[in-house]
Amino acid sequence: MKPTTNLFLPGLMLLLCATAFSQAPAPARQIPAIRTTKTVKIDGLLDDEAWKEATPIVHLTEFRPHMGIAEDSATRTVSYIMYDDQGIYFGGYCYERSKDSISKELVGRDGFGTNDFIGIIFDTYKDHLNGFEYFITPLNEQMDSKVSPPGQNSDNGGEDFSWNAVWKSGAVIHADGWSFEFFLPFSAIRFGKADIQDWGLNVTRRRQKTGQQYMWNPIDVNVNGFLTQEGYWTGLNKIKPPLRLQFSPYFSVYANHYPSNLPGVKNLTSQVNGGMDVKFGVTPAFTLDATLIPDFGQVQSDNQVLNLTPFEVQFNENRSFFTEGTELFSKGGLFYSRRIGSTTPIHYGDPYSSLGPNEVVIKNPSESKLINASKLSGRTQKGLGIGVLNALTNTQYATIENTTTKDQRKEMTDPLTNYNVFVLDQTLKHNSSVSLVNTNVWRSGKDYDANVTAALFDFNDKKNMYNLGGKAAVSNLIGYQPNGKTLTGYSQNLYFGKTSGRFNFNIFQDLTDTKYTHRDLGFFTNNNYIDHGVWFGYRWSKPKDWYNRVQINFNAHTSYLLSKIGNIDTKFQRMDINVNANAQTRKLIFFGIFLSYTPKQNDFYEPRVEGWYFRRGASTVVDAWFESNDAKKYVFSTENALRTFFNFYGFKALDINIRQSYRFTQKFSVSHQFNFLPRFNSVGFAAQESPTSIIFGRRKVNTVENVLSLKYNFTNKTGITFRTRHYTSSVHFKEFFTLKQDGKLNPNALFNQNVDRNVNFFNIDMVYTWQFAPGSFLNVVWKNSVVDFRDHVEDGYFRNLKNTVSADQNNNLSLKVIYFLDYLQLKRKAKR
Repeated sequence: MKPTTNLFLPGLMLLLCATAFSQAPAPARQIPAIRTTKTVKIDGLLDDEAWKEATPIVHLTEFRPHMGIAEDSATRTVSYIMYDDQGIYFGGYCYERSKDSISKELVGRDGFGTNDFIGIIFDTYKDHLNGFEYFITPLNEQMDSKVSPPGQNSDNGGEDFSWNAVWKSGAVIHADGWSFEFFLPFSAIRFGKADIQDWGLNVTRRRQKTGQQYMWNPIDVNVNGFLTQEGYWTGLNKIKPPLRLQFSPYFSVYANHYPSNLPGVKNLTSQVNGGMDVKFGVTPAFTLDATLIPDFGQVQSDNQVLNLTPFEVQFNENRSFFTEGTELFSKGGLFYSRRIGSTTPIHYGDPYSSLGPNEVVIKNPSESKLINASKLSGRTQKGLGIGVLNALTNTQYATIENTTTKDQRKEMTDPLTNYNVFVLDQTLKHNSSVSLVNTNVWRSGKDYDANVTAALFDFNDKKNMYNLGGKAAVSNLIGYQPNGKTLTGYSQNLYFGKTSGRFNFNIFQDLTDTKYTHRDLGFFTNNNYIDHGVWFGYRWSKPKDWYNRVQINFNAHTSYLLSKIGNIDTKFQRMDINVNANAQTRKLIFFGIFLSYTPKQNDFYEPRVEGWYFRRGASTVVDAWFESNDAKKYVFSTENALRTFFNFYGFKALDINIRQSYRFTQKFSVSHQFNFLPRFNSVGFAAQESPTSIIFGRRKVNTVENVLSLKYNFTNKTGITFRTRHYTSSVHFKEFFTLKQDGKLNPNALFNQNVDRNVNFFNIDMVYTWQFAPGSFLNVVWKNSVVDFRDHVEDGYFRNLKNTVSADQNNNLSLKVIYFLDYLQLKRKAKR
């Protein structure tokens, strides 16, 4: 059935900011929930009788680029919704002027690419904070996500597209548009136990070539949040989710080759693994996820870099178990999942300092070993979110051998360790919430344990105009001090702002004492500071003349030590002031500029020794960026920044970033990223000769990064991706200085150690994926890795590339099969 009703479907701005003037909102739209008993075939064609009885969803309204305009009749959207005992049916027709007006590209699951799409959004608890989104493209590729409030210090608030449910869809392209059908089993969504339920609802549509985005219940981009502006689907009657018990057993085979060419060490090794992921619906709203004998060997390689800072590098999390459905655990910014099973053992360096005569370390694992992990999360009908994550890593040992006697001994580098995160999050009226977060790391034996507890609040006023929030946290390192006592620290932040309207602002204070840390299970750089900041923003969101929207922002930030360090007579660290502006033109081109000024500052971290600091000069930054219309086949973007320090050594830093992509067909595309980061006369830490002799150097740092990606999708179920990255960075010291107690530098002509560095990282990740059944995948992965480190600078990019490809390479080829099993489906098949 091709609907003829004049309907309108929404478009998507999946993460709406609150930055413009808003008028009084219109009453939210409502539609009744209709139950069907008829059979529906999910093939993208609405020709089943059941659709004639479904509730229509009509009259979509544009919110990008023009807010408040109804859909044109030639490009209207007609959709319907209904439900039965098993789940929810959503279908419709997206009209277009011609088939050529449809933007389509095969990009794989959860990749929007340059596609048109249609989607439906549910807020099953009507708390205006948490929701579920499901989308398909004209080529029937699926995207889905969980929605959560962005929240202070939460990295993945907003939309979490790593969350994947198993559901059915179909799409068919016609001469004047495309039709679609969804079936969302109740196992693919979370909701409460009430007999009669009303859900928040919106439907969204995007027309990529025109940049138009629509919603069924109109969205005001000037208002804080898009779930706060939802419509309602009312009267769902006695929906009983089925038993949610799903298994994903896996089998994997690995072959690895590295030319060690050492006696007793094989160049070619192999490994066979097996394990299982389990998903169990403890209640309709709570789900237990567990990974047993996990295998993350096929995840994308890390973007390794030469780290010249005093802080560790924060890497992305690519392991699906730790990215999917973890929005509760990210509250408060206390949880960094790479600490679990992907971090260096705490005693990794000890074996090298305990070697006896004629002893060498022949094996020392560089990462802890994850045994299993589980998480329980969900939300009650009254809005109480509960999350528990637990993981266990095994004991790790280094192997030490006597080169004369060949005797071997083992030394423990990482104890058996249990990681736990516990979260309570209560939603309140007016899009508000309060939360309690606890993280705990328990280590067997004599090593210290770590515990952090934080209380958070985030309040909005009745009109959703102003926001007040904050956090108070206490950390305890149990058995950390030499006398075995607990080291206790404290941290807090407080913020207040205006979040709706054309003019918005936010003011904040962050404070951390000298003893606080959440490093054991979170990402943490430093403590002992009190920071104050303010942000003002003004937005023009109504298209005029040459622009669709424009925004101007002003930021100011100051940082002081909370407690004085030793004999240093200052607490001042730094101050930053910047103004930036960005705009989208009527031709869908983005551009912007950023201007910043930093007065003289005191760096207490670059010396790498407590009680010392380095006086940096004042600096300015000029940054500009440009992005072409991403609906075109060729897309170009660039960002270029120049930072200048006003001091005796004339430090200048240049950042040149260029990205390009070309879509040859709807199946094949290529993208390239180029980063050039030269640093002229940079001054920084070089070496430490003694506790009171810290050497700095004037240096030239040159960094070049190239990333080439190719994608070819055979169908919406199978495709190949190829990604190669070459990163080269060199440091050449031209002059040395001794750091003085007052933070200044004295020339040092006597220091003659070679502290130059030249490093190359090269990676290839080539992945073939075939989804041969819902939730079931076959993956074949080739990974190539090269590390080339030298203590002298190799001039020239291509010389570094030549040295890299001729260095010893680690090649890994793997095959992994994941098969999705649903208990109810198996039960129904058994009865036949």
